[in-house]
Amino acid sequence: MELPAVNLKVIILVHWLLTTWGCLEFSNSYAWANFTILALGVWAVAQRDSLDAISMFLGGLVATILLDIIYIGIFYPQGKLTDTNRFGAGMAILSLLLKPFSCGLVYHMYRERGGEFLLHVGFLGPPQQRSAYQTIDSPEAPADLYASPEGKGYTPQGY
Repeated sequence: MELPAVNLKVIILVHWLLTTWGCLEFSNSYAWANFTILALGVWAVAQRDSLDAISMFLGGLVATILLDIIYIGIFYPQGKLTDTNRFGAGMAILSLLLKPFSCGLVYHMYRERGGEFLLHVGFLGPPQQRSAYQTIDSPEAPADLYASPEGKGYTPQGY
């Protein structure tokens, strides 16, 4: 499935606007969680090649989906609602509804930056890869270490 080409800046701007309006009704922890994640999004824009930035933004978006459900469920106003209350709650709900779509777009950007499938080693972070690099204090020596140029093997002398 081909996702539309959407700029990361547009995603951040839309969620910033909806979060700002959502803060008319929900404040404190709702604002802290969402604006912190948007700051990670700004970092992902600034560091175009960083897998850490885009993966942390993606993970934060996923986390705020759950947090927003909790905030809206607990703090949704009961009783008589003013127009401002309805508008703020509606924008918070709209932001929540758009976040899974935004996660799909950000995941696509993560893959474009060279990221691998996120769930095979852990949720976030690059996969563990084996390297040909061997540390100095490694107990194993390479097989060709004691081979002579003439093709005859020799045994190292102890001291």
